[in-house]
Amino acid sequence: MRRRMILETDRLYLREMNQDDFPSLCRILQDDETMYAYEGAFSDAEVQEWLDRQISRYQKWNFGLWAVILKKTEEMIGQCGLTMQPWKDEEVLEIGYLFEQLYWHKGYATEAAKVCKEYAFEILNADEVCSIIRDTNIASQQVAIRNGMIVKDSWTKHYRGVDMPHYRYVAYHR
Repeated sequence: MRRRMILETDRLYLREMNQDDFPSLCRILQDDETMYAYEGAFSDAEVQEWLDRQISRYQKWNFGLWAVILKKTEEMIGQCGLTMQPWKDEEVLEIGYLFEQLYWHKGYATEAAKVCKEYAFEILNADEVCSIIRDTNIASQQVAIRNGMIVKDSWTKHYRGVDMPHYRYVAYHR
């Protein structure tokens, strides 16, 4: 399968995910603690649906959540990228990130999110990009702040039968 590198940092590279990434994706999406903002771990079918959605996004927009690969080990440690997300009555360009718990608090999410912001502004010519984060997800909020974003507004999403308040952190192209 084609494994085209999209972005690179000192420690990481980001590439399109493919079916071979299913086991790595399961380590992330099937971990209860990692997935607390989603109200729990995903089933195998939900992980496959997630992967299929990213592959469809690559085909539709030429972007999506990408596999984050640790250069030192060539291991997929998370996912980060750009997606179009519903927000109130519009669709917005979002930087999303979700990492395997073993790799939390090492700066990887911030490192990956920053190059995704650059990609949004320099390659996609976006005027703004956001990160939509559940109100209880303080670690992800800190990543958004380190990525130069500020809270613009909030909205309550309904997912898995739960009302989930979210903040929209936004960065503007200068």
